[in-house]
Amino acid sequence: MTMRTMTSMLLAAGAIGTAQAATEADVDKSFGPYKAGVPAVAGVKPGMVIDKGNVEAAKAALIPSMAQFIKSGQTTLAVGETYSFGISKNYIDATRKNLNKVSLGSNVGDLVGFVAGRPFPQEPDAKDPRAGEKVFWNFQHNNRIGDSYTIWPWYMEYKNMASGKVERTLKQEYHIIQWKHRVDQEPRPEVEPNPSQLLRSGYLKVHEPQDLKDTQLLISRFSDDAKLDEVYLYLGFQRRVRRLASNQVTDPFLGSDLMVEDFEGYNGRMRDMKWEYKGTRDLLVPFYAHNKQKLAEEPKEADGFKFIDFGGEGACFPNVTWQLRKTYVIESVPVNPDHVISKRVHYVDAETYALSLNEIYDRKGELWKTFIIAYTDSESHMPKNAGRGVAINDGFSIIDVQAKHCSTGKFKVHLDQEMSPTKLFSVQYMRGS
Repeated sequence: MTMRTMTSMLLAAGAIGTAQAATEADVDKSFGPYKAGVPAVAGVKPGMVIDKGNVEAAKAALIPSMAQFIKSGQTTLAVGETYSFGISKNYIDATRKNLNKVSLGSNVGDLVGFVAGRPFPQEPDAKDPRAGEKVFWNFQHNNRIGDSYTIWPWYMEYKNMASGKVERTLKQEYHIIQWKHRVDQEPRPEVEPNPSQLLRSGYLKVHEPQDLKDTQLLISRFSDDAKLDEVYLYLGFQRRVRRLASNQVTDPFLGSDLMVEDFEGYNGRMRDMKWEYKGTRDLLVPFYAHNKQKLAEEPKEADGFKFIDFGGEGACFPNVTWQLRKTYVIESVPVNPDHVISKRVHYVDAETYALSLNEIYDRKGELWKTFIIAYTDSESHMPKNAGRGVAINDGFSIIDVQAKHCSTGKFKVHLDQEMSPTKLFSVQYMRGS
């Protein structure tokens, strides 16, 4: 056997640097990173506000772009208490039940033996050349706000960062369904029939403004990562459905600073990127209790729900408290040399595997955008969402640092599968609606 063959076999098994199997202790640590105590970084404490006067002392707990935003006076950052968000018991049980049944295939994007739960609950190993890939498989199969959810309404605003002018406001609805590997909602483990072997689908519809009314987007990901996503767009003024080419998912989404590939921090195939684990850090990230924030007074909801607010330069920054949390730093580099970006740096929460912070670099290697995704725990959200054990995406801001522009979103999330029936996720429904 040649050395090259042996190396390929070891890579296929994901065994280089990670010969030991995951243990029950690994599962406990993965889902309870703060049982032994919360992170501490010199110069950072709950209750303080980090501004340009004290940012240097707190720099170790900040991602580079946030440190620069604060240093230049564009925003401040309020530090909140660190606490565990808690994870669905069913999801944890599925992780235990399927422990060590999953492995990486010989190619990036090949996952062998996955059933449900967190595929790789052990700590990433810096000696493992595929550690970054494993972290991102955990993201791809995190609890995704349950097995299905609805965002209604979703307000998105396009803003001139320098002047603070709101250039455009969209009102949308967004639905997600997990077809396979379901752990919380019936049917489990899979919605049937599923002849195309889809993994998950997302359906979006625009209600306002009038010129975009009835625009719809349908994104379907296959269980087989080798298959390209199916993305369909319905433009109300054209009154027809068209399938988007794979390169169009990096176009500005409805004129915003967001790309379809940016959704949730990364909305693409595993094999389209090279993944590198860059280490574990204790960082300030936008995790908080929704009901303890200073919330926006407008727009008003009939049930009294209030959205998160935005502040700082151009009102481009979520006005929420940030927690010091254990975070995995992952760099993704596009396989395609003609991609519009050179890389992303993702900051992955070690407890939930949510991507709360993402820095996006242009083809010259210069910082282009910072993507801030704000998360609340389900216990501190709407009463009907309590007890679900998930991190709820409460809003976002994607800031184009080169164009001095941002797009912000604020959500009302419903963990209600009846609001996302299977009929929504079809081209036929787009045409009929």
